[in-house]
Amino acid sequence: MDYFSITNLIISVLYGIMGLLTIHFVFFAVVGLFKKRKFPKAEKKLRYGVIIPARNEEAVVCNLIESVYKNRYPQDKLQVFVIAHNCTDRTAEVARKTGATVYEYNNPDECTMGYAFRYLFRQIEKDFGVKSFDGFFLFNADNVLEENYFEKMNDAFVACDGKSVITSFRNSKNFGSNIISSMYGLYFSYGCRFESCGRSALGCSTRVQGTGYVINSDIVKDGWKYVTLTEDWEFTVDQILGDTPIVYCDDAMFYDEQPMSLKIMWRQRLRWSRGHLLVCTVRLKDIFKKIVKPVKRGGCRHKFSAFDIFVNIMPVCVITVAITVLKHIFYLLSPLFGKSLGEVYGHHLVNFGKTFLFSYIVMIFASVILFILERKRFPKIKMSIKILSVLLWPIFLLVSVPAEVVALFCRNLGWKPIPHTDTTCMEHLSKGHHKTDKVVAVRKIKIAEEIEENKKAV
Repeated sequence: MDYFSITNLIISVLYGIMGLLTIHFVFFAVVGLFKKRKFPKAEKKLRYGVIIPARNEEAVVCNLIESVYKNRYPQDKLQVFVIAHNCTDRTAEVARKTGATVYEYNNPDECTMGYAFRYLFRQIEKDFGVKSFDGFFLFNADNVLEENYFEKMNDAFVACDGKSVITSFRNSKNFGSNIISSMYGLYFSYGCRFESCGRSALGCSTRVQGTGYVINSDIVKDGWKYVTLTEDWEFTVDQILGDTPIVYCDDAMFYDEQPMSLKIMWRQRLRWSRGHLLVCTVRLKDIFKKIVKPVKRGGCRHKFSAFDIFVNIMPVCVITVAITVLKHIFYLLSPLFGKSLGEVYGHHLVNFGKTFLFSYIVMIFASVILFILERKRFPKIKMSIKILSVLLWPIFLLVSVPAEVVALFCRNLGWKPIPHTDTTCMEHLSKGHHKTDKVVAVRKIKIAEEIEENKKAV
């Protein structure tokens, strides 16, 4: 074998190993196309605390609280807690008027959402007792819930004996606002349908995506300890290490607001990548130990879940870039072994073009399938935005490559809030919701505030 053949073999083996590590993702995606896990209707209605962290969210927090009050679930079984975290606006005042239990916490040095959770659970333990609740729902202030959300999540939670973390379908309330928000909507829906559905259907743990999940109160009996840039990944890894399954409930749906500018998108993606790398750094060793540890009876699914999350938190983009750099170093040395750079790169560019085109088409095809499968759940959007978001979605996914590489060198990357201004409420998203006294009260507060603002303007 000549030098060129040997180097190609080495690079092909390295790429092949990466492919083998991730090939099960395709299997889960195919299963998710055809199978969803269903849960029987639960007679037992458990008591839940509803956790809402809010940082300068006066424009949207009422819509989430209102959607909680409108849910078809016994209101005496739900208690809303809002943590106004480093706020400089009227978030606490507005939330308190709705009847929510509100705490305020200001510490500029503790700015991630995990710190807000940690402080809030301490206060709940002190004032109510964490164990006075069967579980806790974790949301973001910009979320809005479907009217049967708690009912469906309770069904799944009870069916799993309250021992699993239950996550739900994440939709976008500003799906059609522009191309960027539409691609975000596709991204999270893809995670639900092509990642979580198949995993839960086959008994493998999935992961939580930001918010929109319920946990057993036992998990926070000693407080909340996940405060990194991506506390959801850190939380996911710890649950899998502790053999606590994370189960996906497709019938429960909530909406959130997605970024609509390139600047905010890049900031968020960079934060995700940096947080991802941090979790990998501190948890990879523990997960690897769990994978190689001898299997106990009935523990095969937990072990495979550990392998799955091991691959998920690996810096796949950084590793792929490193292999690619190594390949080009080999290529640049080709003239020393009788191959001109023109010959080497001519062959390389043809193969790269074919691979890139095939991958691009596959990703476009996946987004088209997703639009078809979830057509009843996605909000109506303009055809032009739908077409452009489909065509550009592969580029949206590829942003992860530079983001992960840059994040590798951003040691002091801070956390900055994503602004939320979309005031879409439950009525705009679906019809037929019943009203409660608390809902009416929320509406009256909003109307009174609008009247007061108009008076000031006059």
